[in-house]
Amino acid sequence: MADAEPAMTRPGVPAADRLIGVRRPVLSHGFVALVDYMGTDASIVQAARVSYGAGTKSVRDDRGLIRYLLRHRHTTPFEMVEFKFLVRLPIYVARQWVRHRTASINEYSQRYSVVPDEFDLPPAEEVRRQSTRNRQGRGEPLPGEVVERFRSELARVSTEAYAAYERALADGVARETARLILPLSYYTEWYWKSDLWNLLHFLSLRLDPHAQEEIRLYAAELAQIVRVVCPIAYEAFEDFELGSISLSRKESVAVAALLRGAKPEEACALADLPLLRDDGKPMTTGEGVEFLAKLERLRAPGPEFGPG
Repeated sequence: MADAEPAMTRPGVPAADRLIGVRRPVLSHGFVALVDYMGTDASIVQAARVSYGAGTKSVRDDRGLIRYLLRHRHTTPFEMVEFKFLVRLPIYVARQWVRHRTASINEYSQRYSVVPDEFDLPPAEEVRRQSTRNRQGRGEPLPGEVVERFRSELARVSTEAYAAYERALADGVARETARLILPLSYYTEWYWKSDLWNLLHFLSLRLDPHAQEEIRLYAAELAQIVRVVCPIAYEAFEDFELGSISLSRKESVAVAALLRGAKPEEACALADLPLLRDDGKPMTTGEGVEFLAKLERLRAPGPEFGPG
């Protein structure tokens, strides 16, 4: 008579269970809350070893396997773990977030329900000049009077827009039409469900220093939750993704030249990584500039991209 199959149990992490329903504040009125999760580090290992059963592997062996899988981008076992979040966020952050199309989203309907009177007002230190190196980012500080004028006008415009929205509703204008008058600073809310692999891809992009500050704050809260549910997988993600430096073919040529004793500028020239514009002035962006920045990171590693 064949041996009975072992009973199936739902893997869980007590520390993660205590996080369910806890609203972690972000920005003026936003939050991230873990609604549910399915799977842990053990689920990744189980999926990877499905062809020859659970075995008797140790935690040390499991850690090595997870690190191998992530290092070599074997993605399917990580897809066996899922997270479901409730997120409240400004519309301008939501419009960036939905570019990640590998998750399931169910958003608060502003056609069906009245929009709450809550808008985002960035702190003074986050109102800065347009970056000269990043066309979609912020750069140097602005004069204090400019910052306060912007924040005052944002508050005024948002308040007046909501008053007009309420008047439209009172006049009988349909909610789906009345909402058009509200600015991007107002908040929306959604359930967001993703498997671990696609969630890590989201974090790799949105924890990056080039991402907008506001969405980085949301990503940092998501990352803290992932770290609790899957600590081994998240450690591997930090080591092989967040903390790693990738090299292009040309950059590999430049590194080879450096190892032979060339200076950085000479190595860039040999690898066709330009550092000067046609008019002879130094470039501020481009492959050569980015390669030199990678060298600086190697010489003096800065803080991790991920949350502390």
